[in-house]
Amino acid sequence: MDWLGLRGKGALVAGAGGIGAAAARALADAGADVVVADRDPRRLADLGLRTLEADLTDAGGARDCVTRADELLGRLDIFVHAVGVNDRRPVLDTPDDVWRRILSVNADSAFWTGRAAGELMVTRGYGRIVYLSSVSGLLAHPHHAPYAASKGAVDQLCRVMAREWAASGVTVNAVAPGYTETGLTRDHLERPGVRDGLTALVPAGRLGTPEDLTGPILFLCSDQAAFVTGHVLYADGGRTLV
Repeated sequence: MDWLGLRGKGALVAGAGGIGAAAARALADAGADVVVADRDPRRLADLGLRTLEADLTDAGGARDCVTRADELLGRLDIFVHAVGVNDRRPVLDTPDDVWRRILSVNADSAFWTGRAAGELMVTRGYGRIVYLSSVSGLLAHPHHAPYAASKGAVDQLCRVMAREWAASGVTVNAVAPGYTETGLTRDHLERPGVRDGLTALVPAGRLGTPEDLTGPILFLCSDQAAFVTGHVLYADGGRTLV
């Protein structure tokens, strides 16, 4: 995998859930030096990689996490933001605290960590930032208002960062999965009829897996994607075509 140019690069992955863990392992397999951050020590314990326990919904905590990762790695070249929560309910049944929590975890953490990583990368003239977005940032799924709003915010944040930092050798892109088999979706998919109903919406005829996303993530982190920035890559089995 040396053609990707990832060997020896310093990478921070925020989020040790299904997609974040898969991305971290794929980066390590490609030769990158990886640190994974999460606020849940149980998720970090099983990775077999260097880890940082951090609350990224706090601006100071996010900046401190990026700084500590930079120190551990010697140089932060790659940042992958794979943090996300959801709470499926109609708009009229969504309490204020649910809205604030989802926007805090999904969007605030994206801004604060991305800004801290970008500051280091712009100064050094090189960097790759990849956000995990969602098809919900484009499609109007019912019962997804805070989640969809947060992922739409991530898409636009990605584009603005890309525009501002392109001349400094820093690319900022997003990968937007369709429904993917992770801890975030497990309970919902186990409800009667939900899995079959969602699968029927995917032209590929199946739901995604975290491993389906590692190729796109690795590419956008790589030297092969030096001229790709501000792009939202839909890895969804054709879901956004329907």
